[in-house]
Amino acid sequence: MSDTTPSRAGAASVASARVRPVRLRRRSRRLKVWFPYLLVAPAVIYLLLITLYPGIYAIIQSFYAVKFGPWRPVGFDNYIQLWGDYQFWAAMRNTLIIGSISLILQCFFALLLAFYAYRDPWVQGWRIIFLVPMLFMPSAVAFIYKLAFLDGRVFSDILIRLGLIDYNLAIQSSTWMSRMVLIIADVWQWTPFLFIIFVAALQGQDEEVEEAARLDGASWWSIFWNISLPLMKPVIAVALILRAIDITTMFANVFIITKGGPAFGTETISYFIYRTGFKSFNFGYASAASVIMLILTIIIAQVVVKRAFVSSRS
Repeated sequence: MSDTTPSRAGAASVASARVRPVRLRRRSRRLKVWFPYLLVAPAVIYLLLITLYPGIYAIIQSFYAVKFGPWRPVGFDNYIQLWGDYQFWAAMRNTLIIGSISLILQCFFALLLAFYAYRDPWVQGWRIIFLVPMLFMPSAVAFIYKLAFLDGRVFSDILIRLGLIDYNLAIQSSTWMSRMVLIIADVWQWTPFLFIIFVAALQGQDEEVEEAARLDGASWWSIFWNISLPLMKPVIAVALILRAIDITTMFANVFIITKGGPAFGTETISYFIYRTGFKSFNFGYASAASVIMLILTIIIAQVVVKRAFVSSRS
């Protein structure tokens, strides 16, 4: 009896010792699976709180007449009123004009700089200089361009000294010149954003394909136009969508440089929402405008990205 009892105890200890590593292995596997999610969970929760909650709040608010006092339900009246609001459609048109011209220029200059920075060794060494404009605060850039074109009349003074004009340009009284100031400021600051993405896309392409084309006698420009650029279509589409979404929310330049003038000629949709909500205190109407802009942005982004990826696969 005394012999069998220790043997059973030893067998039990051996069995428990075997079970313990198995449990530790299972825990370690579960920890490896869930550990990355635990690391990003605070950031995800934070982003949901600052994006999802305000979005839902704006959608709910758009169905109410919200000024001072209690909310009054109005159904779809805010959306119906927006349909006939010429100032809303003027703001949409201004956003489209300013955004399209700015986006085209940014894409052109970014591709041109990326082409030379990717190939030219001298330009590669000074690549960091191209990123400097993006490091400035948008409000600081807006004040610089307001001083150069409007308040300080630096631009007009340079043209007068060069003998190109005889008088100061009345930029504030011209819709197109005011738009061009906004476009120049946006292009100067945010072309580096597209430049970074395009250079990364070029560096990620297969060098053997380009080398084979070069051995066949193709020039660098021909290689870029016929090989590199088609392969970059999905990247270009995503980059342009990101910039287009940012342009639709252009506010600092409009607020500081033009205030939406002259005669609402430079008022973008974001400034229209600000003016409606924080100057007229019609928060329900402003929320309806923001919801419409959000829906249009999502639809356009989805269509553009889908077509870009389909065309790149074919």
